Amino acid sequence: MYFGIHRNQKASLIYLLHHEDMVTSITDDKNEIIFVQQQLKNETTAIPLFRNGSLHFIVYLKEFDEVPDTLENVRIEAGKLLPVLNKYHIKEIIIRNMIEESDAAYLFAEALTLTNYQFLPYKSGKNARPNSLDTIYFYKDEITEKLLTQLQITTQAVYHIRNLVNEPFSHQTPQQFSEQLQQIAREGRFRITTWDRKKIEQHKMAGLLAVSSGSQNDPVFNILEHKPTRYINKQPLVLVGKGVVYDTGGLSLKPTPNSMDHMKSDMAGAALVAGILYVAGMLNLPIHIIGLIPACDNRPGENAYAPGDIITYADGTTVEVLNTDAEGRLILADALLHAKKYKPELVIDFATLTGAAAAISGAEGMIMMGNAPQGYKELLYQSSIKHYERFIELPLWKEYGDMMKSEIADLKNISGGTAGAITAGKFLEHFTDFPWLHFDIAGVAYTTSPKHYKTFGGTGFGLRMMADFLLHYKSL
Repeated sequence: MYFGIHRNQKASLIYLLHHEDMVTSITDDKNEIIFVQQQLKNETTAIPLFRNGSLHFIVYLKEFDEVPDTLENVRIEAGKLLPVLNKYHIKEIIIRNMIEESDAAYLFAEALTLTNYQFLPYKSGKNARPNSLDTIYFYKDEITEKLLTQLQITTQAVYHIRNLVNEPFSHQTPQQFSEQLQQIAREGRFRITTWDRKKIEQHKMAGLLAVSSGSQNDPVFNILEHKPTRYINKQPLVLVGKGVVYDTGGLSLKPTPNSMDHMKSDMAGAALVAGILYVAGMLNLPIHIIGLIPACDNRPGENAYAPGDIITYADGTTVEVLNTDAEGRLILADALLHAKKYKPELVIDFATLTGAAAAISGAEGMIMMGNAPQGYKELLYQSSIKHYERFIELPLWKEYGDMMKSEIADLKNISGGTAGAITAGKFLEHFTDFPWLHFDIAGVAYTTSPKHYKTFGGTGFGLRMMADFLLHYKSL
C-alpha cells in the first residue's frame, strides 16, 4: 500500500461522519441529502455518491460511550468498506475526516490496509487476483510525515508477521524460517545471528534439543538485535518468541482436525518478535532491543523425546516431561536462561502456549502474567486499549508453582490439573531472575474466521500494541 498527501483529484473521496446532520457540511444537494438519510435509515454505513464521473463514499461511524470503542468502530467500518471498493475496482482513495477524533483518518487507513492483506503465493490463475486498492491519500492538515512513515512501517510489519505465520511447514523448516527472518532483518535494518545445532549443544539448550529430537530438521536459535547509536535504556529490553514452526504434539500426538491442522502457526510468537524488531529498526527507535527466537519442529520421529523423560537445563534445573505437546515452554526456558547474560531491564515473551489461555479470552485478547514492575504493565495496558489489542492479567500465586513440582525432578512440564495457562507461566517464571512478562497469544494469533480487519490465517495481533509501547517507552 502507498500512503501519501492528497494530490490526485480523481481519487475516490471517503468522508468519515458521525451524525446525519453532518451531511450538509459536504453537500447542499437536496437529493443527495435525502438519499443519504434514506440509506442511514436502512442502516447502510458506507453510502455511495456519484459526482462528476467519480464514485465517493460517506462512511457513517457510530459513537460509543467509551472512546476506545468508538475508535475500534472506525477500524471495523474500514474493514467493511474493502469489498465495496473491490466491487467498483477502486484503486485510489482520499480520506476526509469530519469527526472529532483527530486520528480517525489514520485508524481508518490502518484498518483498511490490514483488511487489504492477502496471502497469494500458492494461488493460481483467477484465484490469485489481488484487491484493487493500492493507494490511500490524506489531506495535508490531517496527518504529519512522521505519522505517514509510522503507518507505512507498522502495517508492513503486520504483513511480515502474517506472511511468516501463513507460510506452510513444507516451505518453512527451522532453517528456512531463519532465512526468512534474515530477509526481514536486512529490510528492517537490525542484526541477526543464527546458531546451528553445534552451538545450541555448546550452550546446553536442553529444551530445544529435546523437542527437535524427533525431527529430521535441526533446531536453530536466532538472536535479533536493534542497537542504535544512542539509546535511552542502560540495560536492554529482551523479547522472546516461541518458534515452533510445526507442532504435531510429538509422541503425545495431537488429534486432527481442529488441532493439528493449523499448527504451522505455532511460531506466531517468534513472528511477532521479528515484526517488533522491524518496527524498531525502521523507525530507528532509541531503545536497545534484543530478540531471542528458538526455532524447531515437534514431531514423533524415531528418536523423539518421550513422556517420562528427564531433561537437564544449562542452570542445572531438571524437568520431567509428562506431555511432549507442552513443548513451547521447554524451548522458551532455554531462551529465558540465555536472556540472563544480557542483564536485561525487562524481558517480554510471546507464545501460542496453551489452549487454556484461548479458553479464557477467546479471540478477543491475550493472556498476560509476570513479575515486572507495575509501571511497565500500565504502559502496556494503555497501548493495548488504544489499539484494541487487549489482554487479561492472571496471577502467579505460589500455589501454582507447587502444582508444577515433580516427584522425580525439579519440575514437570504440565500440572495435570486446572489453571493450565497460569501453570505454564509459572513454569517459565522458574527460569527468570529479572523483570518479566509473559503473553500467551494462543487465542488471537491465527483465525479461520476472518473478522473485520483480521484476515484469514495469521493476524499479527500484538504488533500495534507493542509499537505504541516502544514509542512511549521509558526506563522505570
